[in-house]
Amino acid sequence: MPDPGPIFLLLLLISPAVGSFLGVLADRLPRGESVIHPRSACRGCAQELRPAELVPVLSYLWQRGRCRRCGARIAPWHLWIELGAIGLAGLVVATGAPPVQMLLGAVLLWSLLALALSDILWLRLPDPLTGTVLLVALAQALLPGAAPGPGAALAGAGLGAGSFWLIRRGYRAVRGREGLGLGDVKLMVGLGALSGPLLLPHLVLLAAIGALAVAGLQRLRDGRALDPARALPFGAALAGAGMALWLWQRLIN
Repeated sequence: MPDPGPIFLLLLLISPAVGSFLGVLADRLPRGESVIHPRSACRGCAQELRPAELVPVLSYLWQRGRCRRCGARIAPWHLWIELGAIGLAGLVVATGAPPVQMLLGAVLLWSLLALALSDILWLRLPDPLTGTVLLVALAQALLPGAAPGPGAALAGAGLGAGSFWLIRRGYRAVRGREGLGLGDVKLMVGLGALSGPLLLPHLVLLAAIGALAVAGLQRLRDGRALDPARALPFGAALAGAGMALWLWQRLIN
């Protein structure tokens, strides 16, 4: 078996920069912007950020969450996603999986993290990220001794996407409005491949419980009744459930 030591170090070293890039993906992809050009700039004064202002985590803390030029507040999610990427890399390393599984797991969890943030910010699940989840899930299914295997992964992908597509169409037919985004359907292709048909109901149930818990906490905080017409980032709940499922699969294998 290959020595996992270099993979450990690689994931931990690149995770802060990956987190910063995930923030760019989550912020720009839903708005149809390039993730390469233009360079990162302050949303307040539009000035390009200097290299010293782009150091993950440290720059935010050093600047106390504000632009050094205009004093505009930097959204805290920039810090949280960088810390989240570091934490997920540490989680992958802690599983002690073989190097290939470790790399695939890191890419999967990082993609789900970016999807969750994108849905929270914009109620959008960009195709490049949902496509990455699918590709990684299928790649994992092809590994020796993987569970689910290739056949179960394909069955789970079809069942996940098909069931959510039917829910989407049914809700629209009954209520006359969208109740489930197409991005959720696309995400379920990858999550279905990740879970397989047997664990798919557990994944959806976990996501539903998580979404309801967040909605309930918001109601307690705001003191207002839940609005049935209010859009909720269910894709973020699905992404969180996908992360939990991946960890469960690593613990039982």
